[in-house]
Amino acid sequence: MTTKLPSPLVSAQWLADHLGVDDLVVVDASVVSYTLPNGKPGSLSGHEQYVAEGHLPGAVFADLIDEFSDPDGRFPFTRPDVARFAAAAGALGIGSDTTVVVYDTTLGQWAARFWWLLRAFGHDAAAVLDGGLTAWRGEGRPVERGHVTPTPAVFEGVERPDSWVDKAYVERVVSGEEDAALVCSIPPKEFTGEIPSRARPGVIPGSRSLPAVRLVDREARTALPDAELRELFAPVLDAPRIVAYCNGGVAAAAAALQLVRLGETHVAIYDGSLNEWAADPDAPLVTAADGALV
Repeated sequence: MTTKLPSPLVSAQWLADHLGVDDLVVVDASVVSYTLPNGKPGSLSGHEQYVAEGHLPGAVFADLIDEFSDPDGRFPFTRPDVARFAAAAGALGIGSDTTVVVYDTTLGQWAARFWWLLRAFGHDAAAVLDGGLTAWRGEGRPVERGHVTPTPAVFEGVERPDSWVDKAYVERVVSGEEDAALVCSIPPKEFTGEIPSRARPGVIPGSRSLPAVRLVDREARTALPDAELRELFAPVLDAPRIVAYCNGGVAAAAAALQLVRLGETHVAIYDGSLNEWAADPDAPLVTAADGALV
């Protein structure tokens, strides 16, 4: 019998009470961000950090960079196809009857990305650890060091196409042919264009800024109370569909997670996000200087 999750977000106490249950797999999906010599952001697997600095007891490690992304994708963190994802998930010990709790060492966006991939490939018995490793350590709970070797399982993925939208769909949203709200989860100063992160700064017209950093308590890194989240998301909650995006589809998953927690059922991620959109010189972008930001 699959362990029943109370929500897509579980507390450290809930997880501590269920550690060791046979059908539960705990996953560390951390990615380490750094700055390249040219000033651009880069990403490294968090496996070395997981081994040397510690992880939740029994947690296996998910490599979002190499194993859970498409190696032939045009942009970093492009979602894998169902066969690649199923093989990688099964190798981690995730099967059809497995309950998964995933966490990371930052604000939860990497954990949310893994959670969203599971959801998009038909696995609903998954949740994110609220506050991640920060909350776990903050409560004085134990950690282990070293690599944990998973016990392989068989994962049978089922694609849910409605979990994603492509560039053509977003173009129709911008032109008014599709009725959907656009939620942008890049950092606030990138949203306004004050700190450009690419050659073509700006965001997709009509977007609302809901960066991942605003969805959590800055110190505890746990999610804001539901009432505060509802207030933040209020401008988009009546939309027939909500599309979250960021630079590469990762921070967008943090917004998608909270929207699902609030009961929204028509949520999708634009996987290509600004990496794809801004690479097209004809795709419109707006900044604060244009006076067109929502």
